[in-house]
Amino acid sequence: MHDNESLTANIIAPDPAEPQSFTDPSAAVKALQVLYKRNTRFIIDAFIELAGGAPIRGRYRACYPQVRIETGSYGLTDSRLSFGHVATPGTYATTISHPVLFEDYLIEQLGLLIKNHGVPVVVEESETPIPLHFAFGENTHVEADLAALADVPLRDIFDTPDLNTTDDQIANGEYEPEPGKPQPLAPFTAQRIDYSLARLSHYTATSSAHFQNFVLFTNYQFYIDEFCAYAREVMAKGGEGYSAFVEPGNNITLPGEVEPEGGHTGVRMPQMPAYHLKRADNSGISMVNIGVGPSNAKTITDHIAVLRPHAWLMLGHCAGLRNSQKLGDYVLAHAYVREDHVLDNDLPVWVPIPALAEVQQALESAVAEVTGLEGYELKRVMRTGTVATIDNRNWELSHQSGPVKRLSQSRAIGLDMESATIAANGFRFRVPYGTLLCVSDRPLHGELKLPGMATAFYTTQVRQHLSIGIKAVQKLAAMPPERLHSRKLRSFYETAFQ
Repeated sequence: MHDNESLTANIIAPDPAEPQSFTDPSAAVKALQVLYKRNTRFIIDAFIELAGGAPIRGRYRACYPQVRIETGSYGLTDSRLSFGHVATPGTYATTISHPVLFEDYLIEQLGLLIKNHGVPVVVEESETPIPLHFAFGENTHVEADLAALADVPLRDIFDTPDLNTTDDQIANGEYEPEPGKPQPLAPFTAQRIDYSLARLSHYTATSSAHFQNFVLFTNYQFYIDEFCAYAREVMAKGGEGYSAFVEPGNNITLPGEVEPEGGHTGVRMPQMPAYHLKRADNSGISMVNIGVGPSNAKTITDHIAVLRPHAWLMLGHCAGLRNSQKLGDYVLAHAYVREDHVLDNDLPVWVPIPALAEVQQALESAVAEVTGLEGYELKRVMRTGTVATIDNRNWELSHQSGPVKRLSQSRAIGLDMESATIAANGFRFRVPYGTLLCVSDRPLHGELKLPGMATAFYTTQVRQHLSIGIKAVQKLAAMPPERLHSRKLRSFYETAFQ
């Protein structure tokens, strides 16, 4: 038997790493990578040794690297920028995880800090332990190797995920650092990022490394089928600027191929499968079938947000609420009614979710190009206005004085179960967002799809709708990130990292 108290008291850790100052962001990120690799390797090696029967000598611990800056002045910053600078003089820091995965992002963010404030960044060890599960990374089942450690609780030997400190207080604007502690430099801590990376792999059956900077969400498999057909055609033609197509199970089709090397590997479909049409600079498209309901919409955006995408868009079906609408018409959301309730504790319903000009223009322009309609003629197939999102799938069965009355008072033109959730979480996490829906039925007017109608509708309209979404993403990808990331999404006191 082991004395668990003595185990906890005896901390076994790597040699302390000396802080290093950098004025070159690339060199700073390289130092972060070296330190992170050393410390995660220390934990992994210790676990392998103990699982092989080595004696337990204490608690094995290594900490995340962190990056820190100190500035004594407000500095001269470009007032057009929504990120890349701190609001007030002081000390700012953030823990860092997976600096290889986030290499380009970190170089950009640190480079802006160095440029805008004229101070070096410091790379050092933090006081936050790396949990064993996160040291191993995705798709690792640590418990499978625990036979040799069966008589000692894992948390007595290694640090495990601490959900008491893994939260969204920074992103929600609720975090208050302890006296003498640095202010946050980034919206997510390392443990929060690691938690989401693990969940992404679980929910989507693809590695987080495959996710692109532009994400399409849909609530119907028809869209995924069409996206896969489009991506395979692109790959068969040589890629057309895309470097790979990735499907659940991390099955990869390369340019010039018509299917993954060796054929499709069987994979049990996850809850929210993801598909990635990749570009070398990550400006490609990831598409996720989130299924039906606001809970899924919140769950997946909670986790994708840590990857800091440049935009996410909702493409799906909705109920048309107006007499003037036809099946197949488009709805471009300019505002949202939030009756989804899943974000009420994180983002109060009184907070407005504004339309973002760059996203709205890209979507409207894409509709015009794909349909061949312009100006006033575009109103024949598309209407802009308020989209309502509700958590009751059978809302139309309620008494007219309930949801129907509220929908009329709100001037809503379309209703679904996901769009407002995705937009609100985009607002909350400072990820540009947009919504383009397609009217698939009009229950208030007795117009429901019959089986034959549905087949014809999906065959023709889904293809066009997806084409619009892809074209809109391509327009957004052509914009500089500093233009796309709107200042509308930033609060009074923001983190410097986007």
